[in-house]
Amino acid sequence: MARVCVMMMAMAIAMAMNIAMGDPIAPCYFIFGDSLVDSGNNNRLTSLARANYFPYGIDFQYGPTGRFSNGKTTVDVITELLGFDDYITPYSEARGEDILRGVNYASAAAGIREETGRQLGARITFAGQVANHVNTVSQVVNILGDENEAANYLSKCIYSIGLGSNDYLNNYFMPVYYSTGSQYSPDAYANDLINRYTEQLRIMYNNGARKFALVGIGAIGCSPNELAQNSRDGVTCDERINSANRIFNSKLVSLVDHFNQNTPGAKFTYINAYGIFQDMVANPSRYGFRVTNAGCCGVGRNNGQITCLPGQAPCLNRDEYVFWDAFHPGEAANVVIGSRSFQRESASDAHPYDIQQLARLYWFKWRILIRGSLCIRVRFLNNNNYILSLAKKIVGPGLDGNGCCVPYKI
Repeated sequence: MARVCVMMMAMAIAMAMNIAMGDPIAPCYFIFGDSLVDSGNNNRLTSLARANYFPYGIDFQYGPTGRFSNGKTTVDVITELLGFDDYITPYSEARGEDILRGVNYASAAAGIREETGRQLGARITFAGQVANHVNTVSQVVNILGDENEAANYLSKCIYSIGLGSNDYLNNYFMPVYYSTGSQYSPDAYANDLINRYTEQLRIMYNNGARKFALVGIGAIGCSPNELAQNSRDGVTCDERINSANRIFNSKLVSLVDHFNQNTPGAKFTYINAYGIFQDMVANPSRYGFRVTNAGCCGVGRNNGQITCLPGQAPCLNRDEYVFWDAFHPGEAANVVIGSRSFQRESASDAHPYDIQQLARLYWFKWRILIRGSLCIRVRFLNNNNYILSLAKKIVGPGLDGNGCCVPYKI
């Protein structure tokens, strides 16, 4: 009889999950990052790091929004794949119950270190983005009316963090403005970044975050800007920069493993943006790319000495370029990176989960009551009361109020 109840419970859960398939697989998506995923937070800042002008957004349905791309960014692609019917609103525009879908806090020129990117003007650092999120959490509590309800809701959300590129591009490898390159070895600098990164993750965890996707740094030494400045042939990447990027990424993987082993109730994963990018550059024809070392829009060598200017006419064959401008991938490359982040194509794309797995992740716990009775209980890591309530309706009196099968004597 107990076996029958177990089978009914499993079937009920499967049916309930199918019923819920019309909704996004995560109720909310919170995004932290830099210009690779900024969707407009810098538009109102006094900053050179802005992209709210044509031809940025030339292929995007809403035109120039502040995205540093001709079209979608990687998080736009992931947002679609998660099942949302519209893109996540930037923090500068998020109001009311819209925040329950998530918020994009990313800011162009932002870094993990506070001073990173300061030569470009105002930006919202990682710590500033997390502080904005803490403010959002207080609003979520007010909307839902209860801290426990808010905690339960936020535990189901995806939190993606993609910072660190500017800490190299606009700090460590920019000696004209910063001294970090002479103060730290590449290993010591990566350690400093990881320590600061860890502090912010803990604040996020203490404010309800439970599902983290940490996005590694791409191969900055292969960007048109770096090729224009440091490559003799305009094709060979700057290994000095890429080597430092790999050191950071390796430590980020270790951080994911550490948190997964030592953070109760939370799951962390690493997205290998570096490896995915390298695959596109090594096998461009597989993805329909023809140009991997120059921007579609820009000025000078590799179209990378000066980034895309207001009103400039970009290339016509944009889907054949990996890079849109001197620093940022175009929509075609972002679709590849976002899709492989969501559902990995190879084992190295994500560790230990891809974002789809992270979103669907549940823990099943079986509890056996010894005193002459058997109770099989299923509890979800994210306390999915909606699916549990549907399962109880399907099974009916076979479940008690706690989601247990009515005890059977053994």
